[in-house]
Amino acid sequence: MVGASCTAITAPCQLPGLYSGRLHRRRSRLPHLNFLSIAALSGVSFLAGLIDSIVGGGGLIQVPALLVALPGVPIPMVFGTNKLASICGTGTAVLRYRRSVGIRWARALPPAAMAFACSWLGARSVHFINPAVLRPLVLLLLVSVAVYTIFQRGFGERTTERPFRERDVFSSLAIGAVIGFYDGFFGPGTGSFLIFLFIGVLGLSFLEASAEAKVVNFSTNLAALVYFVASGNVLYALALPMGACNILGAVVGSKLAVDRGNHFIRGLFLVVITLVIGRYAWDTLQPMLQ
Repeated sequence: MVGASCTAITAPCQLPGLYSGRLHRRRSRLPHLNFLSIAALSGVSFLAGLIDSIVGGGGLIQVPALLVALPGVPIPMVFGTNKLASICGTGTAVLRYRRSVGIRWARALPPAAMAFACSWLGARSVHFINPAVLRPLVLLLLVSVAVYTIFQRGFGERTTERPFRERDVFSSLAIGAVIGFYDGFFGPGTGSFLIFLFIGVLGLSFLEASAEAKVVNFSTNLAALVYFVASGNVLYALALPMGACNILGAVVGSKLAVDRGNHFIRGLFLVVITLVIGRYAWDTLQPMLQ
């Protein structure tokens, strides 16, 4: 990934020495952040945690903000910082949904375990295949999800009342494998794809799908975070305050989801899907226009 010489963002306030000896050579490339910079990114993290706890898509807000604020920091370190902040909110959302909605662990844990393993495999595959080749396919899938959700008015409004069958276990494992690999390999729209598949394949409501998608999301985030921590690609002095604000956002967002219900979640889902489509349409078409 790309790494360039680091430019100071604002008035110097050196990050604490939280890095091991093997990372000493990176110190000259680490940014100088003052309180206002950390506070601004923490505010972004609050909003990302709020949105992500309801319909996913927090990375659409948080990652671009980090890329703008940390222009000279290596991309893996940006992603590692994002993952540590994000997993704080995702874990909080799981706990909040467990108390207020109830999570059927027998249904949520198998795809989460599968997603953990496949997310790691996906991350390893980045070295062999350029993820950018997936952009047109992802764009087509996102548009299909949005169109289907718009025209299927009752989609996700209520749970399909049927027992969780053996066939559903295999379906949930397949969802965990495919989405886990995708999240480790590429990632955009992971939460939205999970919610859509949990509704369409397993017959959940938007509220239930949001809750159980968070369990799988936590698993994939943890798999990625293990890799980033082990390779020293986390700015803890920034990730920790961002994580605290991400937790606050998840608390507010999960409460809002429970209070407002499926209709509200469906509307927000479509808004986030539209924003993701816009972003990746631009990413896909921009090289052709140059």
